[in-house]
Amino acid sequence: MKKLSSLNKQSFIQGTLILLAAGIINRMLGFIPRIVLPRVIGAEGVGLYQLGYPFFILLVTVITGGLPLAVAKMVAEAEGQNRPDKSKQILRTALALSLALGIFFTMVALASASWVSNVLLTDNRVFYTFIAMIPMLCIIAVSAVYRGYFQGRQNMIPSALSSVLESVIRIFAMLWFSWLLLPKGIAFAAAGAMIGVTVGEIAGMLALLWQYYFIVRKDRPEPEPQPEDSTDVTVPEKAPSEAQPTGSLLKRLLGISIPVTAGRLVGSVSYLLESIITARSLALAGIATAVATAQYGALQGMVIPLLLLPGALTSSLAVSLVPSLSEAAARRDLSMIHKRMHQALRLALVTGAPFAVLMYILAVPLCSLLYGNADTAPMLRLIAPFAVFLYVQAPLQAALQAMDRPGRALVNTLIGAVVKILLILLLASQPQYGIYGAIIAIIANSILVTLLHGYSVVSLISLSLRIRDLFKIAVAMIIMGAGAQFAYTSIPVAGAQWIQFIFAATVGLLIYLGICLLSGLVSVRDMDRLPFIKRWR
Repeated sequence: MKKLSSLNKQSFIQGTLILLAAGIINRMLGFIPRIVLPRVIGAEGVGLYQLGYPFFILLVTVITGGLPLAVAKMVAEAEGQNRPDKSKQILRTALALSLALGIFFTMVALASASWVSNVLLTDNRVFYTFIAMIPMLCIIAVSAVYRGYFQGRQNMIPSALSSVLESVIRIFAMLWFSWLLLPKGIAFAAAGAMIGVTVGEIAGMLALLWQYYFIVRKDRPEPEPQPEDSTDVTVPEKAPSEAQPTGSLLKRLLGISIPVTAGRLVGSVSYLLESIITARSLALAGIATAVATAQYGALQGMVIPLLLLPGALTSSLAVSLVPSLSEAAARRDLSMIHKRMHQALRLALVTGAPFAVLMYILAVPLCSLLYGNADTAPMLRLIAPFAVFLYVQAPLQAALQAMDRPGRALVNTLIGAVVKILLILLLASQPQYGIYGAIIAIIANSILVTLLHGYSVVSLISLSLRIRDLFKIAVAMIIMGAGAQFAYTSIPVAGAQWIQFIFAATVGLLIYLGICLLSGLVSVRDMDRLPFIKRWR
């Protein structure tokens, strides 16, 4: 049997870097609407946009959840057996399942839109935003399955290209539709922004479909040449490959995806309850509805996205870590598992730490430059030092899923969610805390879940933590912070505020990089690997 071409297959580090490049581009592009949208529709409009989003995330989690991971795992097995026919059968079965769920929950969302807006949420103007996001459910259902298919083939390029195209289209569409509908009111402007997101998702889905068609045509096996004189030659027919029953494939898809979906559902439900309880707690604290909506919009639409910007690397690591660790676990190669985990954790910490420092030290100029005012700076400064826990959390959770411990990840996430919701109820309803009570709850959640995930991974694979590296990173963060603060306040630079900000940030990053090189956290060999991706396996 002719082996399919593996031209588009990438290694663990190659796949990670491809996704990382796309993630960084998407995060940077994503900040264009984050910066411009509040200037167009204000913090209150952003709050309306954000209030309905948790419901959308919950529905998307139910529809897709762990399905892309299940598709990736099963397709990878089929491709390893040189069974492209089975891969396509898995794809068709997963598409049928995701589309059925998408259509069902689209009808549920349409039927419950009024109840959600008027009963569950404190601001009924979110109705229009909620309606605008419903068409995305079926679109994302299709896109998620195709992304899982390509990841199973260890080809991260289609997912990366489609996500970048989706981001570019979404940015222009969000700003255009929100500006177009602004004369009708803030509620319609927020709905216009969500319509723009829908347009972007359509573009991303079409890009995936086009690339699938192109790759399928390229991988189609060429017909074998027949003898010119075939009168006396009997060509044996190739035995058809045995197709696996659809019911069996569906059962396995559900068996893999349901535990992962349950884990992600905890996070989605937690996010949903967080939006509802935060709004109601702020009302109990005596904060007016419009002000509470604006504060929640500032937290979820401005502070949190800025905090998660370095998470592009950890998300890329998490996606690439699952097949790599699964393969090593199947071979019982404990040394490779340890190597991959140390790589992932070191990368997450070393790259995320300097951003946490800059967001803490330069919170005021950063928020002023991005959002036009410094009102969100105290929120960012409070949560920034604890961002490193978020950056480490994704690789740890991916490790538990890759080693068939999604239940452990689910329990850890559930414990953190319960603690977060209780703290929001306890603190955000107090006038002296208000929105900062919600921030304290988010901090407690990120620390607790990361520590629980870390304990689970260490216990499972007997991983030895490199405490010396943690100490080096902490020292580098402190020295970097002092250098950036000194550069910003004591070394005047002629020009606008953004020039002073860039100067201080550059000084801080150079100090951090120098300490990392001198202490051995980053070696020259590590840096040499980046331009020549094929050298790092």
